[in-house]
Amino acid sequence: MATDDVMRFFALWMLTHETADEGLKAAVARGEDSGPAGMEGGPDAFVDGLAAMVAAEKDKLKAELAAGSVERPSADEQKLALEELRFEVAEMRGRMDALTGAVETVLAKLDASAPVKG
Repeated sequence: MATDDVMRFFALWMLTHETADEGLKAAVARGEDSGPAGMEGGPDAFVDGLAAMVAAEKDKLKAELAAGSVERPSADEQKLALEELRFEVAEMRGRMDALTGAVETVLAKLDASAPVKG
């Protein structure tokens, strides 16, 4: 891959995120302007209202983090959460392996049933 291709990829990635950020900021502003009752104005209004609510919660979280008032989970709680995450990842891995096997079986059957050219 040429350097120009890599730079182009990162430029596209950055543009995508910039556009999404601008869209989200606009949705937050619309949601704040319409207030809670505005969420009943259809799908777009609901998304705008939800975006405004999430933005308010984000601001609250930032303030809590800055004040140092966010409680950290205990070592036991962290260990339990990590064990649960490991279990879920193992479950996902098992399901992906099963899906891969099913796809390979389907492909093998398709290859076997394909007419021979010649």
